[in-house]
Amino acid sequence: MTESRKMTTKEVANEKAKRMMEGVSYWGAFYRKNPQRFCKDYLNIHLKLFQKILLYAMMCNNYFMFCASRGLGKTWLTALFCVVRCILFPGTKICVASSTRVQANEVLLKITDDFCKNYDWGSDLLNNEISNKSVGQNNAVIEFKNGSWIRVVTASDNGRGARANILIVDEFRMVDLDVINTVLRKFLTAPRTPGYLTKKEYEHLVERNKEIYMSSCFYKSHWSFEKAKAYVVNFLDATKKYFICGLPYQIAIKENLLSREQVEDEMSEADFDETKFSMEMGAMWYGDTGDAFFSFDDVSKRRKLKTAMYPPSSKYKVPDLAINERRILSVDIALMASKKKKNNDASSLIINSCIPTGNNNYISNIVYSENHEGLTTDELGLIVMRLYYSMKCTDIAIDTNGIGLGVYDFIIKDQLDPDTGETYAALSCCNNKDMEDRCKIKNAPKVVWSIKANQSFNNEMCTMLRAGFKNGKINLLVSEFEAEEILRDKIKGFSKLSIYEQTNKKMPYIQTTLLIYELIKLNSKINGNSVKIEERSGERKDRYSSLGYNYWVARQIEIKQKPQNNNKTNIRSITSHVRKPKIYSN
Repeated sequence: MTESRKMTTKEVANEKAKRMMEGVSYWGAFYRKNPQRFCKDYLNIHLKLFQKILLYAMMCNNYFMFCASRGLGKTWLTALFCVVRCILFPGTKICVASSTRVQANEVLLKITDDFCKNYDWGSDLLNNEISNKSVGQNNAVIEFKNGSWIRVVTASDNGRGARANILIVDEFRMVDLDVINTVLRKFLTAPRTPGYLTKKEYEHLVERNKEIYMSSCFYKSHWSFEKAKAYVVNFLDATKKYFICGLPYQIAIKENLLSREQVEDEMSEADFDETKFSMEMGAMWYGDTGDAFFSFDDVSKRRKLKTAMYPPSSKYKVPDLAINERRILSVDIALMASKKKKNNDASSLIINSCIPTGNNNYISNIVYSENHEGLTTDELGLIVMRLYYSMKCTDIAIDTNGIGLGVYDFIIKDQLDPDTGETYAALSCCNNKDMEDRCKIKNAPKVVWSIKANQSFNNEMCTMLRAGFKNGKINLLVSEFEAEEILRDKIKGFSKLSIYEQTNKKMPYIQTTLLIYELIKLNSKINGNSVKIEERSGERKDRYSSLGYNYWVARQIEIKQKPQNNNKTNIRSITSHVRKPKIYSN
């Protein structure tokens, strides 16, 4: 009988190390296949059922798209995926992009301000995994001790040069498609390269890079819908690793992530927007109807203006008029305020910085707008005069039918502004002799265009406006999301302003979004040879009418500026060089 040899200290250490590495290998493989269990066992995070499914799908698929309602916590789930992936797959490089760096930073802030500070979730273990974390406006990165990192990148041409294994685009519908295809997706060059890939027996285990897109739903005419449809096709193909899912607000209510009472209160408000709600909360893509007169694609692609105009203040100076610029203020008038069960039109005021081109055409730049409800005739008239003078306007377009006549009668008299103490000189009409005669102030500037809307005028206005969008002669402000980034660069200390002040600065951009929503929800009917524009039940068309008046005036100015050819054609002078034909007899 042979005696068993006693192991040396070194052999014992090697045996322990071997068993430990086998355990690491076993549990590492197990948790990679079951990331939801890793959250529970290691991070002490208990997930909802839908969160477990989504996290598993993010880990196992190469292409992932989640169309989520507000309140479902998609940013939180994205941040959790980043943490789990970086810990379980050493050397992982993740780039997070969004329409603004502020939005993209939210993913990292969930990690630094939520996960890392929540000691009920085992944040000690997470903090021990992280070697460096910095979330600033210009540099946002979280680095892990195992070589993984998460970095925020700029979703623009300036973001070129980054490299990653996983690309996450939050609110991807707000990012330009060209930027996604030509900049962001080019980050995904080389896959993650763990050391075992150098061994021949493991070289077939090369990992695929991942693309993850998160957003609420949007319009069917937008490129994001085509992207979603392409994901559905590949999702149904068993040979491809694609995943797409849309979850509405009912899931958030069921899982106690959103208050049912809060949603019901929102839906009961007088200005409740069913279309916007169905997209952002119902996870439903919204399409232009067959009788829609303005398409989302035609209108939204004209969002090119980055700089809005604001009333003068201590921090803002209204720019002087450019050479031959016509600054047109248009007003659609409605004086009754909306009630709980009745959504009345509002008074809509729009300013157009109308700039001539080299060939005497004008480009309309819609740089400012505001809406008011429940004002009296005099109150609205005072706002019109205040905007006209303070914003250095050259023309006013106003509907002088019905209640609009009262506002016109107000502005054709000298008026004192009780808030500023300034006296506004009377203004007169320039295109209607009867309306001009109503002004009793001698030599009052003739700057008011009197709009007498009827079937013929409305047909001309709507077709002219649609042509303006299609022909690229109307420019609108960019989205409020893009504007936030612009304002942060232009206004020092913008991020330190109150929410009210920040919203006030973004308001022209928000009003532009509301204008687009209003335009694409208008229906059209053919009445003889004319087009009749109608709002749907419960919707408005005040912004449409104001914009239509404004652009109609811009076209009249353009027509007047065109050189007129008054020379009568002399047929004899044109044909004088032609010889008289010979006449032959039979």
